[in-house]
Amino acid sequence: MMSPDRGLNEEQRMMRQTCRKYVDDHVIPFIRENWQREWQMDPTDRLPAKILEEADKCGIRTLGIPEEFGGTETDPATEAQTFAILCEEVARGDSGLADKLSQNWKITRLLRNFAPRHIQEKWFPRIVADPQFLLATAATEPRGASDRWLPYETPGTALQTRAVLDGDFWVINGRKQFISNGYDASLYVVVVNTKRGATMSEGSSALIVPRDTPGLNVVRCNETLGGRFMNNGEIEFIDCRIPRDHLMAEPDQFFKQFPIYLRPGKIVQAAKNLGVGMAAFERTVEYCETYVQGGQILIKHQAVARRIADMATKLSATRALLREAAIAVDENAPNQDALCNMAKVFASEEILKVVQHGMELHGGNGSMLEFGYEKLFRDASIFLHMDSTVDITHFKIVKAMFPHTAGKYAGPEA
Repeated sequence: MMSPDRGLNEEQRMMRQTCRKYVDDHVIPFIRENWQREWQMDPTDRLPAKILEEADKCGIRTLGIPEEFGGTETDPATEAQTFAILCEEVARGDSGLADKLSQNWKITRLLRNFAPRHIQEKWFPRIVADPQFLLATAATEPRGASDRWLPYETPGTALQTRAVLDGDFWVINGRKQFISNGYDASLYVVVVNTKRGATMSEGSSALIVPRDTPGLNVVRCNETLGGRFMNNGEIEFIDCRIPRDHLMAEPDQFFKQFPIYLRPGKIVQAAKNLGVGMAAFERTVEYCETYVQGGQILIKHQAVARRIADMATKLSATRALLREAAIAVDENAPNQDALCNMAKVFASEEILKVVQHGMELHGGNGSMLEFGYEKLFRDASIFLHMDSTVDITHFKIVKAMFPHTAGKYAGPEA
């Protein structure tokens, strides 16, 4: 398969090795020895504090926070590539943990580039000081999700969560759902409608909202099929008052700024997929090289060898496309949007096939909870609709490639 170290500089290799050691020493042993923990119905009992504390010790949790605030600074010229490298390694241990940490990375990048200086000075030190501090972006709503991000410019695309200026405060009312880290986050970037009657792209802004703000209520933890060590949440805002200077993006600037969060988001989604696929491949090969059936180890059977070869090919293809997309983001290439979406959707579809091969090669053991492989199948299955559904992602690819002739795909063409 394509070497994961190919094309990396020395710093990136060292970061990958550090992250890999963290996963091998702390994450994988916990997951294998405590497989029941993800089914705890109290979300606070699932992932022990030590897992994030160890991530903090090796600098993974605070990735992207400027060094002046005590974080692990990244080189802007290779930041998306670094996200991909580390997210793959963490997801090889657990995809939910990778989602938990990568939310911090993406939002840190957003805050670093667009949050007012006083916000950075207040919150970056707090993030660094608390190993359990997590960040979340609250955009998705009950009445609209992936389809809103095409966008197709009708009033119906506008967000239902609204913020109205009242003197020196924004007053937020509305509801958000399917929010990564939503149940646990200490600080939210909330996407709201600040211009009544406008479309989503014309009327949306972003506000920085601390968890303890009166009127912000974490309603529930969504019980997901996979990625269960990241607590996905639902949030309501009832007359939630936020200082005027916590506005991070004006309506006429929001859609110009937000891709700095969205593009790396596609990169980390593909990287999480790849990490799950690598875990599936490693465990499947180990099983096929030791388990005997029909008088010989499984890997000597032709049908088994063919499936393993197909798994390796899909993983190499995913890694190559992911790397090309990450480089395009770092270089601000004209085709970065198309490549990001290609990497995301290709990984979500192909890695699920990789994990399915492994599931079938494990036979009955593959579906046993205590054996642990079925978790990889569940984790891989939810990537089809994370950070945009497969169909919406395909539409985005065509719109990025053919902006003048592509259809609207939703809403009226006129």
